[in-house]
Amino acid sequence: MPIPRAALIITPAEMSAIDRDAALSGIDSFRLMTSAGTAVAAAALRLHPGALRFAVLCGPGNNGGDGYVAAAVLDESGVAVRVFSLGEPGQLKGDAARAYQSWAGTTAPLAQYTPQPGDIVIDALFGAGLARPVTPAVALAMQAVTQAGLPVIAVDLPSGLDGRTGQVLGESFQASHTVTFMARKPGHLLLPGRTLCGRLEVFDIGIPERILRSQTSWLCENGPHVWAGQAHALDPSAHKFKRGHLAIFSGGPLATGAARLSAAAGLKAGAGLVTLASTSAALNANAAHLTAVMLKEIDDAGALLRWLADKRVSAFVLGPGFGDVEKARQYALMLSDRALVLDADGITAFKDDPAPLFAAFAGGEPRLVMTPHEGEFARLFADIDADQTLSKVDRAIAAAKRSHAVIVYKGADTVIASPDGRAVINTNAPPWLATAGSGDTLAGIIGAHLVQGMPAFEAAAAGVWRHGRAGSKAGEGLTAEDLAAAIEPLPAIG
Repeated sequence: MPIPRAALIITPAEMSAIDRDAALSGIDSFRLMTSAGTAVAAAALRLHPGALRFAVLCGPGNNGGDGYVAAAVLDESGVAVRVFSLGEPGQLKGDAARAYQSWAGTTAPLAQYTPQPGDIVIDALFGAGLARPVTPAVALAMQAVTQAGLPVIAVDLPSGLDGRTGQVLGESFQASHTVTFMARKPGHLLLPGRTLCGRLEVFDIGIPERILRSQTSWLCENGPHVWAGQAHALDPSAHKFKRGHLAIFSGGPLATGAARLSAAAGLKAGAGLVTLASTSAALNANAAHLTAVMLKEIDDAGALLRWLADKRVSAFVLGPGFGDVEKARQYALMLSDRALVLDADGITAFKDDPAPLFAAFAGGEPRLVMTPHEGEFARLFADIDADQTLSKVDRAIAAAKRSHAVIVYKGADTVIASPDGRAVINTNAPPWLATAGSGDTLAGIIGAHLVQGMPAFEAAAAGVWRHGRAGSKAGEGLTAEDLAAAIEPLPAIG
């Protein structure tokens, strides 16, 4: 199923190629710029009809060209407009030069801009293509606007943000509203960029769909379209084994809660059977708390090997509260023919030498899902993490390719990446999901999807999305115990 237009995410490099292809196809590029600038002016008038003055800050490239068009449209509407330029406008080239010529008013240097009460700032300095830190002079202007508390309408992306990574390049505007064109960029969704864009508006400036799609990779916002056709309604004749048997390893007698959280989530998320694999020392602690979740005594590799003769146990979760990293390494390698969600201590177990893990799961369709937070990711993929030129999406994809695993790179902007280069950015998680045990619950949901036959990438993407929905439903102040009860049915599309 094609990615829905509303879910598309386009990198700045892809957007440049789309613009180039549009021009080569015969589309008037200045008409596209006029459409963009007019959309910005329309948003400004719609959002701030009582503005005393619109201060349009124009940069030295095409983003500045959008700003000059917006200024001309605003001026024609009869409102007060003042334009401040970065660099010499007379040196602009191409469409940006034509846009500057369309502006009939005066232009002052950016350094002369002094924020005034009642100003609405239109930020048309750089947009999504910025790749180096802003100059001190630009940073001072940004700081002055921020200190004055003025509303900022950003053209494409708040200036100072890297459109590919979402990182601040020295200094950035805090926009109240952002108007971008054709599709969102990674910087709109990755942190901290997401928090700096304000309300985001995507405007179609008229580039044909065929040109847009020809340059896009498989990067999109996470949502039900990702697992279309993989989530099916229950067969009336289904029995518990047909719905899948999920196994989750428990920690020691004083660390059993994390695995039980994972097990409860797995059962609620749709697994037909969930079994907690527990050492004999932890059996009593677990038995006192379990009802629908079953209990299996697994003390060592021999016991696990005997259990693995039952092929109906098709997916495992290893890591939540597990504690014993040596045993975690041994168990994970024994599970290489099954689907495995490796979390927490399961990931940490391989921090010194992940190669055996990657080799064990190297063949066939991906069946390993790893769910690292930032610290765990850095320990397992130190060189990838150290490359500051990479975005979070880039790092997740590189890690997935190296490990032949689906990577759930957790955070408020969780990225899910597949070894084949597909990636999604999740946006539906509320901030109160950052609570102890939340990740354990997520691992159980993903495990439930795996035992129901979903491919690893789709299982992980659906799990992260469903986890976010459960957090929103449970509400602020939730604890991890509340999450399982808040898990909703998985939307089935296709």
